[in-house]
Amino acid sequence: MSIAFPENISGESEGDYQCVNMNSESSTSKRPAALPEVDLDTIGGAVRTILKAVGEDPDRDGLLETPRRVAKMYAEMFGGLHADPGRHLNVTFEESYDEIVLVRDIEFTSMCEHHLLPFRGVAHVAYIPNGRVTGLSKLARVVEEVSRRPQVQERMTQTVAELIEDRLGSSAVGVIVKTEHSCISIRGIRKPGSMTVTSSMRGSFRNDPASRAELMSLINQ
Repeated sequence: MSIAFPENISGESEGDYQCVNMNSESSTSKRPAALPEVDLDTIGGAVRTILKAVGEDPDRDGLLETPRRVAKMYAEMFGGLHADPGRHLNVTFEESYDEIVLVRDIEFTSMCEHHLLPFRGVAHVAYIPNGRVTGLSKLARVVEEVSRRPQVQERMTQTVAELIEDRLGSSAVGVIVKTEHSCISIRGIRKPGSMTVTSSMRGSFRNDPASRAELMSLINQ
């Protein structure tokens, strides 16, 4: 088995967030068409409208730059909409290793599509190679990029698992995500500390109780 404990593997260059080129050889029919670039001016105008609607003055000193700042923040938080996270898995290496590879405690922040409030937590990503492996940091990059879009946690969990299963052809894939949602902790029921856990198991992690138990024991060490 192989276990990695990433400390700082989320940093990426601006080039990692370029739009997908649908004419490239690595593109498949399953990928969505590239979206237009983020419209910062429209976002800024919408923020001004919201500030007025809640009774604020968007022209007062403290709020003058707020629309621009919020627009840039959304462009960063939703940068994953304009990229193909699976491209990080295109580089693989032939390897006879056929035990669990696990990268756990991958920190991320995403945005709940219901209230546009962040949810933060960690993802544990595991797979059993089927003749080929990928770089450990690539698994963390997939999580980071998938997280940068408005979504629900359930869909994020499934998306990461699908990408690894499809691109690596792994005999087993397991993704477990544990987060705290701002829409629960700071509004509505207001229960900070409540954690949400989702999982997506493929192959032997789903069908073989012993493989699943081994994975969970490694995650909980």
